[in-house]
Amino acid sequence: MNSPDDIRKKIERELESGNNSNRRPQRSKNRQRPDSKPYIKKTGHKNPDTPQNTRPGSRPPMGIQTTTLWEYPSQHYDSQIGTMQGDKNYTGATPSWVIYQLLKRYTKQGDTVLDPMCGSGTTIDVCKDLGRTGIGYDLNPHPQRPDIKQNDARKLPDANNSIDFAFIDPPYSTHVDYSDDPRCIGKLDAGQPANRTQTVMGQAYYQAMDAVLAELYRVLKPGGFLGLYVSDSWKKKKGKQGGHAGTFMPIGFELFSMMSQAFTPVDIICVVRHNNKLSRGNWHKSAEAENFYLRGFNYLFIMKKPT
Repeated sequence: MNSPDDIRKKIERELESGNNSNRRPQRSKNRQRPDSKPYIKKTGHKNPDTPQNTRPGSRPPMGIQTTTLWEYPSQHYDSQIGTMQGDKNYTGATPSWVIYQLLKRYTKQGDTVLDPMCGSGTTIDVCKDLGRTGIGYDLNPHPQRPDIKQNDARKLPDANNSIDFAFIDPPYSTHVDYSDDPRCIGKLDAGQPANRTQTVMGQAYYQAMDAVLAELYRVLKPGGFLGLYVSDSWKKKKGKQGGHAGTFMPIGFELFSMMSQAFTPVDIICVVRHNNKLSRGNWHKSAEAENFYLRGFNYLFIMKKPT
């Protein structure tokens, strides 16, 4: 006959065995669900091991974005006709999926779409994919794109009220050297301090952009839409160190204010940037040490020409 101590020990062993058999295996804290977003380190930037470029054929299908926060894991989407949109190596290229989203919402097949700063032809290629008629101009046309005509965006050759939709991705001040042409708006500093001849910061830049917007208003049909993709800018002051040693340029706010004087605002979209610089730890260390912010999003302003 078992003693009370023996019986108690047996019960304890059975309870412990039963608990272990019914216990769910613990999930590793570092395990990531297949459908979850890329792992973000505590430093605030993407894990360097996370692939930054998605190979053609493996990109997520293009659905319609339904909120004012847009994000897609690639610069380009997989075209229905199997072609690349623009030149992936072109500095300052517009994400083609942003143009895709706009054209799906605000145009129909056969509509005429204009991009007066067409770069490497991304807008034209998205138009081909979606059955729109694309017109592209640039001050410095891509050498391999004869379908992009040389033209200054401040003087468009198109007739009044002839364009169904216009898209523009202008220079964000002087960060990219687009052209040697002295007329290039990318040579105008949006952070140029006011002086005797320029009463506001960046006056020459905003005057040039005002002329571009006036031309877009002229050529758009009444009821036509305009999409403007732009980012604010920050420039470090040479030789300066420490907190706030730079100039912030609220380019987005300024251009929105200018457009609102003639166009009817439709909405403002925030587009998450997947820039290679955002994955570099040294950039984040500098931003923290010198107390400035890296640009993590672009504005997408959607405007309508009144009927």
